[in-house]
Amino acid sequence: MILGFNSGKISYTFLLMNLSYKLILGTIIFMGFILSCGTDREGDNKISFNTHIRPILSDKCFKCHGPDENKRISGYRLDLESGAFAALKDRKDKFGLVAGHPELSDMHARITSADPDYMMPPPESNLALTDDEKLLIEKWIKQGAKYQQHWSFIPLAKVDLPLIKKQNWASNEIDHFILKKLEQKGLEPSEIKYDAALLKRMMHDVGGLPPTIEVQDIFLKNRDNKTYEKLVDQALASPQYGEKMAILWMDIARYADSHGYQDDGLRTMWPWRDWVIHAFNNNYSYQKFVTWQLAGDLLPDKNKETILATGFNRNHKITQEGGVIDEEYRIEYVTDRTNTFGKGLLAMTFECAKCHDHKYDPIAQKDYYSTFTFFNQIDEKGLNGDIQLASLADPPYMTITAADRAGLLKFISNLDTSEVRVMIMKDSANIRKTNILERGVYDRPLKEVTYGTPDAILKFDRSKFDSSRLGLAKWMFDPKNPLTARVFVNQMWQEFFGKGIVKTSGDFGLQGDAPSHPELLDWLAHDFMTHNWDIKRLVKQILTSSVYKQSSQVTDKQVATDPENVFLSHGPRIKLSAELLKDHILSTSGLLSSEIGGPSVKPYQPKGLWESATSGRGQLATYIEDQGNKRYRRGLYHFIKRTVPPPSMLIFDGANRDQCEVKRPVTNTPLQSLVMMNDYQILEASRYLAINTQKDKNKTEEKLNNLFRKILCRNAKSKEIQSIYDFYEDNKKNLTNDKAQKLISFGNYKIDHVVDTIQAAAMMQTIQLLYNLEETAIR
Repeated sequence: MILGFNSGKISYTFLLMNLSYKLILGTIIFMGFILSCGTDREGDNKISFNTHIRPILSDKCFKCHGPDENKRISGYRLDLESGAFAALKDRKDKFGLVAGHPELSDMHARITSADPDYMMPPPESNLALTDDEKLLIEKWIKQGAKYQQHWSFIPLAKVDLPLIKKQNWASNEIDHFILKKLEQKGLEPSEIKYDAALLKRMMHDVGGLPPTIEVQDIFLKNRDNKTYEKLVDQALASPQYGEKMAILWMDIARYADSHGYQDDGLRTMWPWRDWVIHAFNNNYSYQKFVTWQLAGDLLPDKNKETILATGFNRNHKITQEGGVIDEEYRIEYVTDRTNTFGKGLLAMTFECAKCHDHKYDPIAQKDYYSTFTFFNQIDEKGLNGDIQLASLADPPYMTITAADRAGLLKFISNLDTSEVRVMIMKDSANIRKTNILERGVYDRPLKEVTYGTPDAILKFDRSKFDSSRLGLAKWMFDPKNPLTARVFVNQMWQEFFGKGIVKTSGDFGLQGDAPSHPELLDWLAHDFMTHNWDIKRLVKQILTSSVYKQSSQVTDKQVATDPENVFLSHGPRIKLSAELLKDHILSTSGLLSSEIGGPSVKPYQPKGLWESATSGRGQLATYIEDQGNKRYRRGLYHFIKRTVPPPSMLIFDGANRDQCEVKRPVTNTPLQSLVMMNDYQILEASRYLAINTQKDKNKTEEKLNNLFRKILCRNAKSKEIQSIYDFYEDNKKNLTNDKAQKLISFGNYKIDHVVDTIQAAAMMQTIQLLYNLEETAIR
């Protein structure tokens, strides 16, 4: 390009060339858009209803022309092909859609009209289609306006592996799908490094604990796939695997140690948590794991273990307040069970259909109460128990005795040896009628309904499935059910990559996100289903894939092309959850208790929290801190009082367990830094590790490197060691005996002897610095 100057202005030649350049560039961008959407020519990419059109209709049109019959305008609906192509109600010679002819389609005329009385969406809706969206719809109509079933409702089928160029990069089938997408986007995968970062990632993901220095040495000595897979197998076989896996399930099952509501009395559901850990460690198939939780009391060969598993359905809140309307709260409990089933197991927003037909998904209010029927047969009351009498388990419940723990239920911890009552499911002898409730109000029954599920997912065939929760479980695991396998493998993917293949892991409906890798999701789900729903096999598949083993280092091109790493061109950097951050600190300090299972514990907590937010009645009116090793149990066992959840957990995005959650938010706030600098547990861990470090006879630099390896799980660089050493020496100089004594007095763990008070305090502050590093909290 020639750039000339004439009287201080850009030359005419340059202007012409610049205009030509812009014209060509604009043409290229426009053609790229058209080609990305599809063209009318045979063989070119077609516009997809699911990919391009349904999201537009769902956001802008379904509110008035969707599944909700009560809100539908003029009876015209766009969510169904039959409705979209039907003649208009007021003009039988006009049709909403005419395949191939946008000029004859009333829908097209309305979305392109400028007349406020005719245009769609109407101005008062505060919704509007962009020009690009209008163009997409026009081209879709020209191409035949073909509808597709929503992706998540299509039954699973075997998916062929895509052809890829870098065959030697793939470790297993998963990588074929990832690499194919990367090739399409012009991206290269990151290097696979058998390094300390990969080891830390895997150990935290499987067992929730960091690798010891000994394990680091074994891995770094060989740095190969054989050693890596051996360590994966060892981690999967460890009892810590079940504890780590249980964290997600506690969120899904809304587990807590109190009933909730104002009085928020104590409950004993921890033996059910012990069962969940046991089930994961013994690799119960997902089918068995879920079936027992939904209907273990209805199995032909039921026993105390299968019945205990049904505690899943009783983790909801229960009121103990006098003066409440019994039936109102009983309906709330059934509602909670129904919503948990929908969100946690099917990733569907069932709750949206409690008061009216779902506005976006094909779930009618009738479908909601038909599903509600399965959970409405339990013989329970809305108000049952007196907080002053310490009612720990409302009926129905089972009693776990010492004989049970010596036999079938030997997996239950003996930390509390007394008899324990646990709430479970038990249907009443008579079938309770279920009615649709007007606006969801408990005392406004409408039409009676019977057992059923939304037909759009899978019709509940009463000749095939029993009219009971056991029949519901069989319906879930029918090979034609399109959701069960997809939802669980997506939850597992989320555990290891920070987000699911479907980002909205709790919503596979029309308002949820489309899968980033739909073929991979379907391949994984079909493979999982056809291999006996084997959870450990699924986990190992993911852990041994090349995409999982990638370095998390990124290039400028990767950031520019895929800033959110949707296509996984590099390994994700994920913050440790609230529980795992606590576990990491306790484990690396040497304070962590290895006890598995048992009652929840009450470690250090700021004083006065419970007392300021309680009714002042019952056993939980006052926070009584546990003593001894109970303080140093894993975060999974932290006592959760619903009205006052553990503050350190909440600050690090822990769930409050009021309702089913399948994904936690990820935040980064100043409060988190304040906790890391001031939390009593962290200060005590730093103090304990610092004093024990005095027993190490190595030089200071070697001590600091060992501490670095323990806490950050890698060898420190020379500059890092120098910075840490300087920090340690500065603290030694600035500390007085009085201040040092105060520092090493944090915590109640008794230590026999301190060799050098100032040296120990300086080391404590140095360790606290290491715990505060961002890298420490990243796996």
